[in-house]
Amino acid sequence: MAARAYWQGQIRLALVSIPVEVYPATKSGASISFRQIHEPSGKPIRYEKVVPGVGPVDRDDILKGYQIEKNRYILLDDDEIEAVKVESKRTLDLVQFVEADEIDVLYYEKPYFVVPADELAEEAYVVLRDALRKSRKVGLGQLSVRGREHLASLKPCGRGMVLELLRYADEVHRAEGYFRSIGDAKPDKELLSLATELIEKKTAPFKATEFHDRYVEGLKRVIDRKAKAKGKRVIEEEAAPAAAGGSNVIDLMAALKQSVAKGGETEPGKKRSTAKGSSSGRKTGQAGRKRA
Repeated sequence: MAARAYWQGQIRLALVSIPVEVYPATKSGASISFRQIHEPSGKPIRYEKVVPGVGPVDRDDILKGYQIEKNRYILLDDDEIEAVKVESKRTLDLVQFVEADEIDVLYYEKPYFVVPADELAEEAYVVLRDALRKSRKVGLGQLSVRGREHLASLKPCGRGMVLELLRYADEVHRAEGYFRSIGDAKPDKELLSLATELIEKKTAPFKATEFHDRYVEGLKRVIDRKAKAKGKRVIEEEAAPAAAGGSNVIDLMAALKQSVAKGGETEPGKKRSTAKGSSSGRKTGQAGRKRA
C-alpha cells in the first residue's frame, strides 16, 4: 500500500514555486499498546461519558470547555472553534534562512520527507536542495495543515530534502531554570582528560540498527510465549544473574582510569543499548555524588 502524503502543495522561494509532496519520515512500529480486559468474560472494557450526579450523557450535549479557574469553564461550540482555524494554504513560503546550528535541538519536533510532485518539478527541486547544501543554510516558513499553522524548517537530506516541524518559543522551557543551580567550578584537569580519552575510545559512526528497545522486545517475547501456550501454564524465563561486583561506591578517578584501560567496552556479551540504569552508570553516578 502506497504511503499517504501528509501534505501536498508547493514550496515557494520568491517567484519560484516547486510542487512537492510531504510524507512522514517516522513510524511508531516499536510501541506496544494494551486494552483493558474484563477477566471473567474476556471482553474489552468500554467507557461511557458520564457527568457526576447526572449519569451517562448524550454526545450532542457535549461542548468543549477551557478552564480559567477551578470549576469555571469558558464553553466553545464547534462553529466558534472552526471560525479561528487558519485557512489550509497549499504554499510553504520560505521567508528566512539561518545557519543549521542556530536552531536549538529542543525546537525540532517531527521530520517529513519532501519529494518533487512530478518530473517537471524536479529541476527546481534539485537547484533548491543543492543551494541549501552549498550555503549550509536551513529554510524557514509556516505550513498550514488541518486548520493549524506550523513552523517548519527545510534542509537537504541525501538525494532529497527533509521538512521538520518546529515547536514555537512558548512550547519550550527555558534551560536556565533547570541549570541555574549548577556551579561555575572548573573540573579537575586529569579527570577531564580521562573522560575525554574515554569518549574518544567509544566514538564510532552512528548506526541506529545497533540500538534496541529491550522493554518492547521483552514484552513481545512474553506475548509470543503466551500466544503459543494457548491458555496453558507458561514457564517463565529465568532471570539473568546479577553482575558480580563489590561496593557500589567507587572513586571517580579510579572508575575513569579503569574504564579507559578497558577501552570503554561494555560487559562481555552485552550489546550497547539506549536503556537507562546500567550498573556502570549507577556506579559512576554514585561516585560523582560521593566525591561532590
